[in-house]
Amino acid sequence: MHRLLLLGSLWLLAADAASSIFQRPTGSPAPPHLQYLLEPLHAAVHTQRGATATLPCVLRALPRNYRVKWSKVEPANYRESIIIITNGLYHKNYGPLSPRVRLRHSHRYDASLTIADVTLEDEGRYRCQLVNGLEDESVSLTLHLEGVVFPYQPSNGRYKFNYHEAKRACEQQDSRLATYQQLYKAWTEGLDWCNAGWVLDGTVHYPIINSREPCGGRLLLPGVRSYGARDKQKDRFDAFCFTSALQGQVYFIRGHLNFKEAGQACHNHGAAIAKVGQLYSAWKFSQLDRCDGGWLADGSVRYPITTPRERCGGLPDPGVRSFGFPSKELRTYGTYCFAGK
Repeated sequence: MHRLLLLGSLWLLAADAASSIFQRPTGSPAPPHLQYLLEPLHAAVHTQRGATATLPCVLRALPRNYRVKWSKVEPANYRESIIIITNGLYHKNYGPLSPRVRLRHSHRYDASLTIADVTLEDEGRYRCQLVNGLEDESVSLTLHLEGVVFPYQPSNGRYKFNYHEAKRACEQQDSRLATYQQLYKAWTEGLDWCNAGWVLDGTVHYPIINSREPCGGRLLLPGVRSYGARDKQKDRFDAFCFTSALQGQVYFIRGHLNFKEAGQACHNHGAAIAKVGQLYSAWKFSQLDRCDGGWLADGSVRYPITTPRERCGGLPDPGVRSFGFPSKELRTYGTYCFAGK
């Protein structure tokens, strides 16, 4: 009976907190100095897709009748999604993360959150909150996935996606819409793209390294140019997608194959024709380097270059090169296949 009452109180606490947000209203006072929670040594935890990551939250003392609540901020609306609530003895999990999370609990003061088999959607901001009557306090941490951002447009040309279509398109290519922070980091690492694209928060941007006339003019400084927030239903742009490490392998099959034959060739090897995000991931994390154009699942033809050379496109920088979307009947290319673990 005691455990049922305790779980009931945890449920009520979750209901009360479900509508709260991380950001304080403008002009509200700063949070009080931490009394029970230790400030994390590092505010960000770096990981890759498929790994196990732990977000630290450690108490320096145990107050009476306390609760610890872990939650995640959703980038689209800045609302909290509760993940787990504990009083040190019992805990209750919530939401889609429930099957993959646990408390590390390496000692009695440890309320750190461990996430198994990290997915692309797990990246973001988390909060560990000590609920202790009027003395509530919290620490925030960010889970960063190491990965790669790539621009994406469909076969019928640029600026065809509204926000929801862009989101779906990235997911279909084993990726997700990039965050602005991911796009900015990609720009600092050399991403230069003249077409504007959606990012996860519903804003539209394009990253420019080399200022030029068709891309805002030569006089504008390099940077991530912004169109700001746009109408998610009516406005149409490209997409900036983000992917991380693969749980599997991408490899090339040589041949003169049309699109249908390419898919069958992968199937004959117990694999599937690779998606665009999988090719980018193999290029980024496995240093896949081939001068051969190959079919991908969306009907495009691309090839990954880690060591630029004259006979492989002639461009000076590494990257995934594209032949666009040729006729699917064309028997000119091989295919890239993906075999999962």
